[in-house]
Parts: sequence; C-alpha cells; structure tokens
Amino acid sequence: MKNISKQLSFNKWIFLRSETDRLLTASMAFSILMVLSRVVYTGNTLFLFLVWNLVLAYIPYVLTHWLQQRPSWIRHKIKFAAVFLIWLLLIPNSFYIITDLFHLSNAYVVPFWFDLAMILSFAWNGMVLGILSVRQMEKMIQIHASGKHELLFVYPIMWLNALGIYIGRYLRFNSWDVVTSPFHLVADITNVLCHPLQYKYAWGMILCFSVFLTLVYCTIKKISKSIYL
Repeated sequence: MKNISKQLSFNKWIFLRSETDRLLTASMAFSILMVLSRVVYTGNTLFLFLVWNLVLAYIPYVLTHWLQQRPSWIRHKIKFAAVFLIWLLLIPNSFYIITDLFHLSNAYVVPFWFDLAMILSFAWNGMVLGILSVRQMEKMIQIHASGKHELLFVYPIMWLNALGIYIGRYLRFNSWDVVTSPFHLVADITNVLCHPLQYKYAWGMILCFSVFLTLVYCTIKKISKSIYL
C-alpha cells in the first residue's frame, strides 16, 4: 500500500495538479522538444542553454507554489520574509528569457521561422511562469499588507525584474553571483544606480521593460478575472 501511495504521489507531482500546470508542462515539453530536434538535425548544441534558462525560470514558480502549500510560513513574518528575498533574487530569471530573442539570426542552417518559434516558445513559457509566480506572491503579500493598491507591489517587482534582466544580459551576472561575487555585483549595480547619465541606455531599457512587464501582468490579470465573470 505504501508503494502505491508513493507512486500516486509521484504521478500527481509529475503530471501536476491543475489544468494550468498540465498546460504549462506540455508547453515546456514542446519547447524542449524543439531544441532537441534542432540539435539532432544540425548536430549543434548551441541553443541548449535555453533549456537551462527555462529551468531557472521554473524555480520561482515552484517556490511560490511550495509556499502556498504552507500557510504557517506565510503568516510567520520572518520565514515569509526569508523566502520572499530568495524569490526576489530568482524571479528575474523568468522574464530574462525574453532577451534570448537577441540570438535570432538568418545565418543558421535551420529555417528562420523555426528558430523564431523555438525561442518565442521559451520566452512565452518564461513570461507565463513569471506572471503566475508574481500573482501567487501578490496574493500572499496581501495577507501582510491588505488594502494596498496592486501597483504598489507589482511595479516595484517589475522594475526589479527589469533591472535583473539588464544585469544578466549586459553585466553578465547570474543569480548565484549574489553568493560567489557579491562585491563585484554590488559595485556594478551601484555604478548604474549612482550614475544615471553615464548609464542612460541602461535606464532606458529598465524603464521600458518595467512598464512593459507591468502592463502585460495587469492585462493578463484583468483578462483572467473577466473570463470568470
């Protein structure tokens, strides 16, 4: 009986619980299949990094889902704050995949439309995972800060996401550099923050992406609400 119970629990985790999770699993599997097909066809492993980026994008969603299953952690301010800080460091990875569109080129041996569809599928999955994770965190934050306007949470988060995208794409830092190269990371971020005129293009990108991500998040949130009316 224990083995059956474990197997059922395993299946429940693998195939996931909700229709949304099953669709996400299918969508991510489609993206990975496209990359593997490209590797087989070309013999080139160039775009395998997309799979790793998708794994990083999935972690914040898993973290907020895990936290939702533990109400006592949400109510406990110190535990919640600790998980929130970890999530805050990881959530930009979900939206970072958008910038992988920079890798599009006609110089490759596969049709341009294939690479476009492949990278777009990864970017889409990253965006959806990020939006769902932010939404889950927004609901949990409301327990500690009820009555506050959603933009007081959403825009700062999206601004930090945009900053994280810039740090990852242009300064070439990763999430684990918070541990492995904290002083170098802090120094570079401080330069960007303290010298806005010197980094005007960086600030332009951060502003543009923060507004774009906020609009995408709020639009999808409103659409999802209107569907259930």
